Amino acid sequence: MNKLKKILFIFSLIFILSEPLFAQSTFPLGSTNGTTEQNENIKPVQIPNVAVQITEPQNGREVAFSVRLLLLLTVLTLAPSILILVTCFLRFSIVLDFIKRALSLQQVPPTSILNGIAFFMTLFIMWPTFTTMYNNSFKPLSNGEIGIEQAYTEAEAPIRQFMFTQMSDDTTYIKLFMSMSQMEKPDTPADVPTYILVPSYILHELTVAFKIGILLYIPFIIIDMVVASILMAMGMMMLPPVQISMPFKLILFVLVDGWGLLTQQLFISVLR
Repeated sequence: MNKLKKILFIFSLIFILSEPLFAQSTFPLGSTNGTTEQNENIKPVQIPNVAVQITEPQNGREVAFSVRLLLLLTVLTLAPSILILVTCFLRFSIVLDFIKRALSLQQVPPTSILNGIAFFMTLFIMWPTFTTMYNNSFKPLSNGEIGIEQAYTEAEAPIRQFMFTQMSDDTTYIKLFMSMSQMEKPDTPADVPTYILVPSYILHELTVAFKIGILLYIPFIIIDMVVASILMAMGMMMLPPVQISMPFKLILFVLVDGWGLLTQQLFISVLR
């Protein structure tokens, strides 16, 4: 205890003697004096105020504008789906998926790659139609030459013409939907409403895509049947035929330039 008291006494004495030294200590010569005041030349960051105000419409015109805005936002949300359904993307994507399954491929090429190929093929085919829509609808609307209603009509016309061109040899689905709607037989394509034309075109594209898929499956099914028969004759029934037939399918597909022929025939089926 005596040693502990002596140690505490020595530390206390050192602290008392060193306190004046710390109190009189200064910064080295040449150092910059510090300050806590902000420079007047520095302006603070201006953060804008964002205010949302909800008011009741005062007349029918304001109500109509709100409804138009709601419909516009809805159309923009559904725009990707609409573009997929009213263009040739539907046919291309289904056929490319069929050829992948016919070759017994599971992961290669990925679905995103096939959709990307279908997208750029669609862009190549639909570029004249999109150009017409831009020149007749969007550009005059942005210049203030036409209104929204006329712009919609001008943008709808090229798409309708494209869909009618694809269904020129088969109007079965148009007649089906017209009869279901209890409408009279149209005299001209202009008499067919768009809400009837779009589902008719979708079913037509699905039918065409499945027909092409069946034709693509036939040669590869023959290869599967031949390989399965050979394996069964050799008594190798436990070996999956797909594991043996897939290399032969790939060899055949590469030798006949399958991707080039498939792309060419898809373009011909659209640009007749």
